[in-house]
Amino acid sequence: MAKHKIPEKLPTQLDDLDFSILSFLQQDGRVSFTVIAEKLNVSIGTIRTRFNRLIEEGTINIIGRVDPDKVGFRSYAHIAVYIRPATFKEHVARQIAQLPEVSFLAMTSGSYDLEVNVMCRDNDHLVQFVNQLSEIEGVYQTNTTIYFKVYKYAQPDLMLLKQ
Repeated sequence: MAKHKIPEKLPTQLDDLDFSILSFLQQDGRVSFTVIAEKLNVSIGTIRTRFNRLIEEGTINIIGRVDPDKVGFRSYAHIAVYIRPATFKEHVARQIAQLPEVSFLAMTSGSYDLEVNVMCRDNDHLVQFVNQLSEIEGVYQTNTTIYFKVYKYAQPDLMLLKQ
């Protein structure tokens, strides 16, 4: 007997109410459904239903966002990673993604293959991290740029999608 694969549920298209709820949560992840419902002039049940759907679909997850500087991260850096052979990109990216210092990781179309942003305790920790990166099979070269001062560290402004 053939097994039938159950199709994955496709995410629902976000509407204006969803974007409004997300905007409130970006400002304060602990804001109550009651407050959101009152501000948007809808029922608490509507907010709860939308919120639960957004969570289930993975559109949002609620976390405590820490100010890295206030808790002791003193060394931020952008690291360009060059990979050889090129067929190792996914393999290398999966390994880098597992490293706890990594705050951002992307494949690029520029002169290097992966862009990695990291937060480290201090410059000694950053040096250890770069050395660890260099030991990953396929990492040919790295180029590190240290951020002396971070002026903005934020979530995307959802209103940019409305333009």
